[in-house]
Amino acid sequence: MGQAPSYRRVASYRTARELAEHLEGLGWRLPFDDGILTGSASPLARPLVIPWPGGPRRVGNRFAVQPMEGWDGELDGCPSPLTRQRWLRFAAGGAKLIWGCEAVAILPEARANPNQLLLNDRTASSFGALREEMVRAHRDRFGATSDFLIGLQLTHSGRFSRPRAKSRLEPIIAYHHPLLDAKFPAPSECQPVSDEEIRRIIEAFARAARLTEGLGFDFVDLKHCHGYLGHELLGATDRPGPYGGCFENRTRFLKETIAAVRAAAPRLAMGVRLSAYDSIPFVEDAETGRGIPAALPGPAAYTWGFGVNPRQPWQADLTESKQLLKLLEELGVPLVNISAGSPYYSAHIQRPALFPPCDAYLPPEDPLVGAARLQQAARDLKQAAPGMVIVSSGWSYFQNYLPHFAQAVVREGWSDAVGLGRMILPYPDLPANVFEAGRLDPRKICRTFSDCTNGPRNGMVSGCFPLDPVYRARPEAKAVAKIRATRWSARFSYEPST
Repeated sequence: MGQAPSYRRVASYRTARELAEHLEGLGWRLPFDDGILTGSASPLARPLVIPWPGGPRRVGNRFAVQPMEGWDGELDGCPSPLTRQRWLRFAAGGAKLIWGCEAVAILPEARANPNQLLLNDRTASSFGALREEMVRAHRDRFGATSDFLIGLQLTHSGRFSRPRAKSRLEPIIAYHHPLLDAKFPAPSECQPVSDEEIRRIIEAFARAARLTEGLGFDFVDLKHCHGYLGHELLGATDRPGPYGGCFENRTRFLKETIAAVRAAAPRLAMGVRLSAYDSIPFVEDAETGRGIPAALPGPAAYTWGFGVNPRQPWQADLTESKQLLKLLEELGVPLVNISAGSPYYSAHIQRPALFPPCDAYLPPEDPLVGAARLQQAARDLKQAAPGMVIVSSGWSYFQNYLPHFAQAVVREGWSDAVGLGRMILPYPDLPANVFEAGRLDPRKICRTFSDCTNGPRNGMVSGCFPLDPVYRARPEAKAVAKIRATRWSARFSYEPST
């Protein structure tokens, strides 16, 4: 067995400056501050003004709660008590922009798991009631709610649809992909979704948006990231017909969905969470456990994916991503949340972690590089479309020093808001702590142990089992710890202490 990768843990850096110097030595320069600014002195506390149907809307600060995959809804698609608890914690945590909390499917067959939330006529009232509770929770903690925005992320899981049996995919693919077809086997009769079915899916997005508007949510996110259907269609260069081939055709699904949502829900704003770049799928090297690019099926260039250099498909190419942002601006969609890749086949570029999920590979690079790459991509896209409101992702891996880098990034205009994902699961009041105390609680800081993914990958609920006392007390906690230890104990010592 070869040598497992060894990267210095973020908690071992004594200062933000020391971490920044390490990054610069790796070829990545990020702005940072030596200390955390509090109150109105913080760039993160500055209000954000967003173009909106009927006039601009003011968001009270620059923190956003990212939407995450949920595995604990009711079987009928309604939020469960665990869902409710999580969303209310987000609402009272201090972030003023709630980007959907988690993905909500628009059709039963579009669910990524049997417990994913589902919005339809039967479940709508439960979402409306939860939204009202969120508003009350925020008001009770912070007073006014006029600068507090709540969105709902609408999704179709496409290739990763798993609506019934947790162990079996029921994929709805945009095109055949030689590497992903092999990695995620589909029934032999599985054919790409037809143009007619795509139009039915667009109608389903519009119906869900109409419900969302009626329930009082402020906006919808039309999910185009992480390998799901919208994202896959952006890379459908080999698909014939009106939804594949050239850039105009590959963006047709998004354009038609925007038009349908606007017609169905004219008072509702729209955003897009976008995997702005992708890569060839990575696989585990048998000797070291590190991730390495999968072998191309032939000598030709890599022609699948969006935001990929076809000649060096492990590298990003933002050319079409910049075109897409300009298109969204022309279509009156003001909000874009920048992500990358897919957790199913390129986890290190989308969710940098020192301790990978049980179904992934050891990091092929210092995870700080993946986190820095996401920030620089957001900067490049903001420069290309300065009128867009850009929310950046990939912040969890900065850990102790997240505020030091985030406030500098916002001050220098790299992005407009800072999206918090995994990190906010055990630490929902992180934004409030930054503004009120100017420090983070080290007992709550995500160390990217990936147990929030290990649970769902094995049919259990998603939560922070190592750090969140609610999940640490659940019976699944021991099972998740065993799965993680069994998978990686031969590669490195897992030390959940800080």
